[in-house]
Amino acid sequence: MTIHLEAAAAATHWQGRILRLIGHRENAVFEMETPQGRAVLRLHRAGYQNPAAIRSELWWCAALYDAGLPVPRPLPTATGARLVQSDSGRLASALGWVPGLPLGDTGARLTDPLPVVLDRHHMLGRLLAQVHAATDRLHLPADFTRPRWDADGLVGDAACWGRFWQHPAATPAQSARLSEVRDWLDQHLRPLADPDIGPIHADVLRENILVNGRSLSLIDFDDAGIGYRLYDLGTALIGALQEPDYPLIRDALIAGYGARCVVNIDTVEMFTLARCCASVGWTMPRLAADDPIHRSHIARALDCADQIIR
Repeated sequence: MTIHLEAAAAATHWQGRILRLIGHRENAVFEMETPQGRAVLRLHRAGYQNPAAIRSELWWCAALYDAGLPVPRPLPTATGARLVQSDSGRLASALGWVPGLPLGDTGARLTDPLPVVLDRHHMLGRLLAQVHAATDRLHLPADFTRPRWDADGLVGDAACWGRFWQHPAATPAQSARLSEVRDWLDQHLRPLADPDIGPIHADVLRENILVNGRSLSLIDFDDAGIGYRLYDLGTALIGALQEPDYPLIRDALIAGYGARCVVNIDTVEMFTLARCCASVGWTMPRLAADDPIHRSHIARALDCADQIIR
């Protein structure tokens, strides 16, 4: 069965009709039409997140949506299920449509006025603070389970996205440096005083931030987990690392988040480095061996390390 036929069959659980394929990376994501309006159908990648973890993600998104946050609303089937199994055995879920264009498509580039760039990042910092604060008011179900973006999940022997310091595309010198960076991160993550850990989005890339006029929405909670709250800020900054106004963008993001708690800039930048390294690991099982992204992600991680580790 082709992926489109599989999606069409899964869509019937929501009385939906598939309109187009949006993307096919971790999951196959489709736009569909339902009696309730436009929606997103996800065919989950087999073996990536187990059913309990996906149900936990959907529970969290529903709770945030009910709290008034601009996140996707999980859609139940006619029988009330949020997660179903397709004919091929893959799991499927549906989310309400979120309007807007990805942040990277609407601005935050060198050609955009700097005040617009800074304003959007201030808004993003405020949105992340609202998500974290709303989550703190929730009572997580006893069976809530998600990957852990803590020290073990980022730099441990069984890191969530793999042992980035052993990337096969890295030169011996790069591997040695990545190992040094891993050790540095480990030494600085574990002794954090009173670490703020809880459910986080963990993938706040520009493609997952939608701009609709003067409002922002956060989508794609597929990599959400239990981790350091400031990791969300660090992840949000990796797309701006090469931009000349990066310090101002960083400060605007932190200022927006600062209504929730006092934020240390050095700690945020440490988490930016941690995400750069995690992204190196992410490429290993997912991209062809000759994909140039392998080397560009390695170079970005090493450049970030040179800026942060002094």
